[in-house]
Amino acid sequence: MTLTLDIDARTGGTPLAHHWNLCVGAGRAAEGLRADWQRHLAIAAADCGFRYVRFHGLFHDDMFVYRETEGRVTPTFHYVDLVVDPMLALGVKPFVELGFSPGALAREQGTVFWWRGHGSPPVDHDRWAALVRATIEHWIDRYGLDEVRTWYFEVWNEPNLAPFFRGTRTEYFELYRTTALAVKSVDGELRVGGPATSNFVPDGRFDGEAEDHAQHRAVLEADDLGALDWRPVWLEAFLEFCHDRSLPVDFVSCHPYPTDWALDEHGQGAKLTRPVEATPRDLRLVRRIVDDSQYPQAEIHLTEWSSSSSSRDHTHDYPQAAAYVVKANLESIGTVDSMSYWTFTDIFEEDGAGAEPFHGGFGMLNQHGIAKPTFHAYRMLGELGDELLAQEDGVVATRVRRDADGEDVKVAAVAYHYPEEVTLSVPASFESRVVADDVLAAGSPRAVDLTFDGLTPGAMYRWEVLDPADGYVVETWRALGEPLNLSGDEARTLSEDGRRTRSRILTVGPDGRLHVEAVIGPWSIALLAPEPAA
Repeated sequence: MTLTLDIDARTGGTPLAHHWNLCVGAGRAAEGLRADWQRHLAIAAADCGFRYVRFHGLFHDDMFVYRETEGRVTPTFHYVDLVVDPMLALGVKPFVELGFSPGALAREQGTVFWWRGHGSPPVDHDRWAALVRATIEHWIDRYGLDEVRTWYFEVWNEPNLAPFFRGTRTEYFELYRTTALAVKSVDGELRVGGPATSNFVPDGRFDGEAEDHAQHRAVLEADDLGALDWRPVWLEAFLEFCHDRSLPVDFVSCHPYPTDWALDEHGQGAKLTRPVEATPRDLRLVRRIVDDSQYPQAEIHLTEWSSSSSSRDHTHDYPQAAAYVVKANLESIGTVDSMSYWTFTDIFEEDGAGAEPFHGGFGMLNQHGIAKPTFHAYRMLGELGDELLAQEDGVVATRVRRDADGEDVKVAAVAYHYPEEVTLSVPASFESRVVADDVLAAGSPRAVDLTFDGLTPGAMYRWEVLDPADGYVVETWRALGEPLNLSGDEARTLSEDGRRTRSRILTVGPDGRLHVEAVIGPWSIALLAPEPAA
C-alpha cells in the first residue's frame, strides 16, 4: 500500500507540540559528573532538541548531599552543581526526581541497582522535607526563582516496585504528601507531581498495599495480551488520595513501557511484549483518566519509556527500535505533554557498565557517543514543524514556517515503515542478537507519494532516509570483527558511519509544487525538511 498525501501547504493547520523531545532520561546523577556524559548530552540537545533531563540518585550517597554532624544536618550541593550547571549552559533543564533516600535517612540500604540505591522510605519525614526544601532553596539562590519555576519536581521513581520503594502504597502516598507540601512551602508556583509508577498491568497485582505476584497469572495464561484491559498502576487511587486531602498535583507521571515482566509463582520472569498499538492506547487512556479526574488541568509526563525496560536488549541498537519510536510518538499526538525516552546515552550503570560497544543499552548514543538509529529517529522528529497539516498511517506532514503575509511557506514531513508482518511492539532480543536479526529481516518495501502545493518556487528540500543500510552502525562494527575495545581509528570509523544516512536534494517547481516519489524498506524512517540555501 502506497503512503500518499496531497496537501496545499497554505491551508490551515492545528498546533503541534513536540511531546517527544520535551524530556529525555539518563541513569543517575553521579554519571552526569563525567565529561563524556556531558558531551553526549550536548549532542543530544543540539541535534534532537531535548529540553529537560531526568535521572535517579539526586540524593544518593555518591552525590554527598546529606551530611549529619552531631545531630545537625548540613546539606552540601557541590556535586549537584557540577551536574546542573553544565546542563543549564546547554539550555537543558532538570526534570527533578526527588529520590532515593540518602543512606542516613533510608529504612533499608542498597536495595536496587549495581550502584546500590537506597530504595526505601525515609525514616523521618520531617528531615526528608527539610532536605527537599534546602535543595530547592539552594537552586533558587543559585539560578533564580523564575528559572526554578520552569522545572518539574517528581516524587520518587516506580514506588510500586519493591526494589525502588521498600514500602507500601499508603507509605508512598504519605511520602508524596510530605514532599509535595515541602515543595510548595518554598514557592507555590513550583510544579510537583507523581506517582511515577511502572507500568501498565491488566490484573490486580497492585490493587493492595504491595504487589501480589499471584495475580500475574492473568498475563502468563493469556492467549492474546492485546485483548486484556491494561491500565496504569495506582494513578486513579493516587488522584483520589490527593483530592481527598487537597494536595497539589501539577502533573501526573507514569512509565508506559509496552512490555510486562510478569513473574510466576516461582519468581521466574516471563518477559512479555505487548501489541504494537500498546503505547498510543495507553496514552489515550491516561488522557481520559486525567480529564475525568479532579485534576483535569494537570500536565501528563511519561517520565520513562522505551521499546523495553531492559538495559540488555539488543533491539535497542537496531533500526526497528527507531521505527517504533517514530510510530508510537506520532500516533500519540495530542495525548500527553511529554514522553521521555529512556535514555540518551549508554553511559548507564544500573547493571554496571556495558561490556561491548553495542550491548543493547538504552542509549540513543553508545558509550563512545556513536549514534544509534534511535538517535536519528529523535533528530528527524525534531525537524517537524509546529503546525500539523495532515496525518495518515505511516506519515505526518507539518508546516515549519509561514510569514505574516502567508508567503515563504515551509513544510516538513516524516514517513515511517513499521511492517504489518510484525504485530508486536519491538520484540526484545536478550541473550543474543538472533531475535533482533530475524525481526530486522521481516517485511516488504513500501511506496511513498507526497505532494505539497503552495511552496516557494526554487526552495530546496532534503529527503533523508534512515534504514538498515544507512545509519545502522552495528553492521559496520560486525564487519570490523566486533572489537571489544575500540581503537581510535575504529571509534572514528563507527562514528562517521553512524552519522551516514542517505539523502538527496529536491527543488520546488516554478508552480510552487514539490512532489516526492520514493520506496522505503521495512524499518525505514524518511524525513522531508527544508534545506538551507548554499
